[in-house]
Amino acid sequence: MTQDEQPTVKDRVEQVLELLRPSIQADGGDVELVEITDDGVVRVRFQGACIGCPSSSMTLKAGIERNLRQYVPEVTLVEAVD
Repeated sequence: MTQDEQPTVKDRVEQVLELLRPSIQADGGDVELVEITDDGVVRVRFQGACIGCPSSSMTLKAGIERNLRQYVPEVTLVEAVD
């Protein structure tokens, strides 16, 4: 496999988000990938019931960030944007 055939950081981040999405959607919300900065910061936007939910910060850190950092080592931080 050549380097051109390797999944990009964005591809791998989107794959992890797709795995997490059913759990988030089960509570009436969703998450959208906004951008990935050159220094590994992933910015996501919550949608639906996640907007304004007091548990969304726990979902962000304990769920999304933990999984992304585990499976995509290039990720340094995950933050929510409006």
